[in-house]
Amino acid sequence: MALLSRVLPDPTPWRTLPDFRLLWTQGVITSLGGFMAVVALPLQIKELTGSPLAVGAMGLVELVPLVVCGLYGGALADVADRRRIILLTETGLGVLALVLFVNALLPHPPLWPLYVVAAGVSGLNGLQRPALDALIARIVPHEQVPAAAALNSLRWQLGAIAGPSLAGLVVASAGTATAYALTTAGFAVSVLLCRRLAAAPGGGSGERPSLRGIAPGAAYAWSRPVLLGTYAVDLAAMLFAVPDALFPFLADDLGAPWALGLMYAAVSVGSLLVGLTSGWVARVRRHGLLVVGGAAVWGLAVAGAGGSGNVWLLLCFLVLAGAGDMVSGPGRSTIWNQTIPDGLRGRLAGIEVLSFTTGPQLGQVRGGTVAGWTGARTALWSGGVACVAAVGLLAAVLPRMVRYDAGTDPDARRRRAEKRAASAPGPSPATADDPA
Repeated sequence: MALLSRVLPDPTPWRTLPDFRLLWTQGVITSLGGFMAVVALPLQIKELTGSPLAVGAMGLVELVPLVVCGLYGGALADVADRRRIILLTETGLGVLALVLFVNALLPHPPLWPLYVVAAGVSGLNGLQRPALDALIARIVPHEQVPAAAALNSLRWQLGAIAGPSLAGLVVASAGTATAYALTTAGFAVSVLLCRRLAAAPGGGSGERPSLRGIAPGAAYAWSRPVLLGTYAVDLAAMLFAVPDALFPFLADDLGAPWALGLMYAAVSVGSLLVGLTSGWVARVRRHGLLVVGGAAVWGLAVAGAGGSGNVWLLLCFLVLAGAGDMVSGPGRSTIWNQTIPDGLRGRLAGIEVLSFTTGPQLGQVRGGTVAGWTGARTALWSGGVACVAAVGLLAAVLPRMVRYDAGTDPDARRRRAEKRAASAPGPSPATADDPA
């Protein structure tokens, strides 16, 4: 039992924090329901148009609302009640799912509502994510942040594996309308759970939210090499080594079209394996090493996958890549939640949304372009090598990020003292020396 407790994920945040437990459960339900629409929506566009271009256009209509609303949502989360933001956006997502359901029931469903809903969902997700990240950072005690980050990553990986699989079965057996109905039901349950959360007013100065309000957050991140390094490492890993767009071509090159689905699942399987054995994360203090080491493993594994002439070896490398990504992700999340002031958490989360969305999108473009010139396998292994080189360069340029220690970093110590003061009776001590 002692060995299992050191290996399995630390359940302390889930067991002791009611609001975290509600958010974690709500996230699982939303993920499973949301993936119904993620699978059904492009399939319905394909059925209505028969055009790959029409399906691909969905990504274009999603990108701008996600970026703009993600940045604005960051400013909003620092001045408004974060619980209210999450509750309203979950309600909006449920209404949009209901629109898809009603549209699918029509004898001849029009196409334009699908694009409108896709843009709306993207925008609402952009508004919600900064508030959600900021709320989790507030309700989780400083010493439990690593365990909470691991549990949240595990929740995401469970949804990424089970969600599409379940959605595929529902769509194939019962049609897109049933998938949309289940999505709507999932959001309805999520809203009921969110209503039970405690109020969480923003920690800002009370100014009206605006895109200009992002500037103080950007200035803070720029002045903190540790934060800057986490954004840069994540961006480099996704820009150079995201492999998804190359999977169909790799399956053809290896004469294994049957393995296409396994390729898409392999990365999530690797992440899940690490997540299920992430008990060690709660005992780590050098989270910068996790960020750099995990990203380097991701790049090396992607390079190995590109150099593999055997489909099973390629799948093993993709599993390893997912494991590296899972190591790096909680490291980034822990550093953010341990060092960012409460009054800037929303805006920094908005900037993280920008990094999180543009990296994979640009990476898909890079991979497809290079594959058109040199072939899919060359595009994959060269991207992995470039990722490792970029991560190594960033580690050399930003040594403070690599040396980050939760026990000695000045910002982490300041945030820990603030949380302890906030939970203690009596007035909180002044924090005028805070450079934020």
